[in-house]
Amino acid sequence: MLFSQASRRYNSRMSVAARVDPKSYFAPDEWAPMARRSSWKGLALLAHAWIVIGLAMVAAALSPGWLMPLTIPLAIVIIGGRQLGVAILMHDAAHAALHPNLKVNDWVGNHLTTGGLVDYRNYHLQHHKYAQQVEDPDLVLSAPFPITRTSLRRKLARDLTGQTYWKQRWSGLVKRIVERKPGEPLWPLIKAAIYGRRRFLTGMVVTVAVTAPLGYWWVWPVLWLVPQATWLPMITRLRNIAEHACVAKNEADPLRHARTTSANFIERAIIAPYFVNYHCEHHMFMHVPCYNLPRAHRLLKRKGVMGEMLTAPGYLSMLKVATAKAA
Repeated sequence: MLFSQASRRYNSRMSVAARVDPKSYFAPDEWAPMARRSSWKGLALLAHAWIVIGLAMVAAALSPGWLMPLTIPLAIVIIGGRQLGVAILMHDAAHAALHPNLKVNDWVGNHLTTGGLVDYRNYHLQHHKYAQQVEDPDLVLSAPFPITRTSLRRKLARDLTGQTYWKQRWSGLVKRIVERKPGEPLWPLIKAAIYGRRRFLTGMVVTVAVTAPLGYWWVWPVLWLVPQATWLPMITRLRNIAEHACVAKNEADPLRHARTTSANFIERAIIAPYFVNYHCEHHMFMHVPCYNLPRAHRLLKRKGVMGEMLTAPGYLSMLKVATAKAA
């Protein structure tokens, strides 16, 4: 019943990544509940993410002054991890896996997560279509690995000091304004920038308007912007490394297009929320909701498939592999 090596053989004339047929691994009664979208589980996970963010903000803001050197950094780590969680659930919405009703799925994905669902979906599905092939738009993220430990330290330092965030979110806009042609009006650029960042600016205005009268004007910059600009870029990088670093370019085997990484409780809390570590299973069955990926993992393990899949025992062990290049 297992997917044979012969049926997974890569056709070198085609750049589209090889696919997995669920029937090769699962009986109908196994596959049906795993592929089913729940009308409440995805929404419950999203509510969990926002509740955790809110509670972390309140706990840090209301903690005694002498305790803030501990509570604020801890809140930044927790909030940054849930910001990634919100993005992961938007990713589920991009796969139409957040809710069985597509209109509800897309509305929630657009308005209650990080937004930009349609553009992200168009981009991300190309990643799945061409996973680890030359046309994969995300190949640039995994291509440089392995790298040296010094190189990784530099990258992480740029993440934690906000340099990565600035480069990705703001430097292009500033460059466009500074380098505009003589006589080119400034207002259309500013207007487009405001529109493109309307969710970010609305969140800022609303949060500051609510917290400032209570004396907590600093909550948004310290407990939302700082995690977004520091911890989130770093754990996003670590997640990308775990998922695709050191995977062969033009990899033929669909069981080795992405990596599943074992994650303990702490890792799930701060760097790998909402089952994102089951990334090989996600690439094998990309429309399975994230909350069903652990079930897929257990069934594949029971059927003896795990040895054929790309896996890692943990994030630290994967970082050792990704930084194996000699200095």
